[in-house]
Amino acid sequence: MGAMTADTARIRIPVPAPAQKVPFERTHHGDTFVDSYEWMRDKESPELIGYLKRENEYTEAVTQHQKPLREAIFTEIKSRTQETDLSVPARKKGWWYYSRTEEGKQYGIQCRVAAQDTGDLARDWTPPEVVPGRPVAGEQVMLDGNELAEGKPFFSLGGLSVTEDGTLLAYCEDNAGDERFTLRIKDLATGDLLPDEIPDVFYGLSFSPDGTRVYYTVVDDSWRPYQVRSHTLGTPVADDVVVYQEDDVAMWTGFEVSADRTQLLISIGCSEYSEYRVLDLAHPEAGLTLLISRDERVLYDAEPLTIDGVPHYLLTHDRDAKNSMVSLVAAGEFSRPLADQNWTTVIPHDDAVRINGISVTRTHLVLSVRKDTIERVQVLPLAGLGTPDQALPAEPDFDEELFTSNLANAEFDSPIIRLSYTSYLRPPRVYDYVLADGSLELRKETEVRGGYDPGAYVAERHWAPAADGTLVPLSVVRRAELGPDGTNPAVIYAYGSYEVSMDPAFSVARLSLLDRGVVFVVAHIRGGGEMGRSWYEQGKKLAKKNTFTDFVDATTYLADSGWADAGRIAAMGGSAGGLLMGAVANLAPEKYRAIVAQVPFVDALTTILDPELPLSALEWEEWGNPITDPEVYRYMKDYTPYENVRPVAYPRIAAVTSYNDTRVLYVEPAKWVAQLRETATGTEPIVLKTEMDGGHGGASGRYSRWRDVAWDYAFAADAVGATEVLARSTSSVE
Repeated sequence: MGAMTADTARIRIPVPAPAQKVPFERTHHGDTFVDSYEWMRDKESPELIGYLKRENEYTEAVTQHQKPLREAIFTEIKSRTQETDLSVPARKKGWWYYSRTEEGKQYGIQCRVAAQDTGDLARDWTPPEVVPGRPVAGEQVMLDGNELAEGKPFFSLGGLSVTEDGTLLAYCEDNAGDERFTLRIKDLATGDLLPDEIPDVFYGLSFSPDGTRVYYTVVDDSWRPYQVRSHTLGTPVADDVVVYQEDDVAMWTGFEVSADRTQLLISIGCSEYSEYRVLDLAHPEAGLTLLISRDERVLYDAEPLTIDGVPHYLLTHDRDAKNSMVSLVAAGEFSRPLADQNWTTVIPHDDAVRINGISVTRTHLVLSVRKDTIERVQVLPLAGLGTPDQALPAEPDFDEELFTSNLANAEFDSPIIRLSYTSYLRPPRVYDYVLADGSLELRKETEVRGGYDPGAYVAERHWAPAADGTLVPLSVVRRAELGPDGTNPAVIYAYGSYEVSMDPAFSVARLSLLDRGVVFVVAHIRGGGEMGRSWYEQGKKLAKKNTFTDFVDATTYLADSGWADAGRIAAMGGSAGGLLMGAVANLAPEKYRAIVAQVPFVDALTTILDPELPLSALEWEEWGNPITDPEVYRYMKDYTPYENVRPVAYPRIAAVTSYNDTRVLYVEPAKWVAQLRETATGTEPIVLKTEMDGGHGGASGRYSRWRDVAWDYAFAADAVGATEVLARSTSSVE
């Protein structure tokens, strides 16, 4: 890498001229905030475009010495990845569906092969053997993302749906990164596109069981999904029917087709309560039926189930059950007042187990639960459900302490369910779980090329004491030979919002940090869901500061325990985790050598004060409503990163964003960096990197994403002095 360091690079590279200041006053609850950089919200402003380009040039210059490290990490990711690969085929009706990738190509290819029905269930539901790089007999390519993306600045699929008879494919395509998709329908027999083309749709689409209609969602001007529409094939898009419209700006709308393919389930909700309206797909003209009104303030999900010819619903709900429970309710009960309804408990509430959701097959109930911080799958037969003879849930047995097991697929008529399994040390596996006897069939383990040895690494659970005595779980991943001698560089990562959990998962890219001696730590801070619903509630609204102090306390623990050198710790987080990065930068800048804030939500108060901005009103249930509540306003103003930048020596900071992001607008990190430059007293570089053709997830295409990850990791590794691969590494790529 030569002798050039970040310090010498900074001496030679002049900081861009300060961003222009245009005072803008914002007054709420008697408080006036003067925002000098709000002008950057004008996305088409030549001044704004010029500013972003100058910042990109400065960022490239300041990090130029990291280019060999970035290239090395990218090469390691690429070399460890089986580039020509394919998923395990999943059966739906008469076809096996799978996706595959080819070396040198950015995007996946969606394929299928015909299934056979011999009468032997085990044989008929055993996926065909597929080998990477070997042609599959009878393969039909449904969509080639590389062909669709050719000549376009961005490409992403927002959903796929195939008719029950397998003749038509509906798909949604985004070419801007703004998550507004164009829906198209393809005749799989001829390969031709139907004339039906629907612009500006959101995620989620599904055919009706008879294949004559396609359902989709639409967002309003603030990017909130608020309509479910139905398009009848062969009719003008202008004639599409609005099946449901939600006018409450704080509610999110979505839909799915029930497992038994009989009902359209429209969910309307926020993080604290919900409502379901259901449509009989055999008789759509009958209109929607309401289950439990949002006025009851119950947070629930619903799945229809017929028992002895009587329609029922399985409800996963929080009625007198903070961690949720499962109840069985006859459909006719919903016409009565809630207090008078008869609900039968299927899975009781447990303070130690969070029920995340359910799925059903014709014979079994499948539960997604979280216990001891770990997400896992449980299964029980439908026979006897809700009776004294009901079976106890069974759970597949895995032999690691820190792992994640999820339901990947559960076709209604299938004798198996498909499970995914991963851990910090084990590459992703795919299992088929045989419902009849509980046996597991390993279908695939993702190959890590280059001689990966899981025994060379250790993943451990640690507990960091927070200031209020709460123990915060940490996942500490490291090379096996490293000890708590106080000399190790470390990267600490967290999210901590929306009850989202940072679950154990394997990462090829993370190996590049581990093999450079970095101790990688995931802090499962309050605001996430790792410890159940209460853990989330202790890190939202007027308890949000716990999220930030937990992260700082976790950092302190790392240094005090000897697992990290206090002067060689970098922090990393994205989106709401980027807000976390901005908050801890203000709270404890001295604890971090560097901070990487990915698409950071750092101007949260400004955003949430304006319900016209994308998704703002939906945030009130997470952060509180500062428009109507002066206490929430004062509390948020006390932590929102942009408004709390102060004259201290900040660590080196990289704010990474995308120009077309619709979830966290580019303007937030752009303003934040300008304010940091104006106010900070230190000499560390503060840079803004804007992907001009990307969305919330950055650039599209796997190689582009690998380069984004390599950039972020190189920035952190360079800061903590972890640029060289350890001599004793056994997993380095030759």
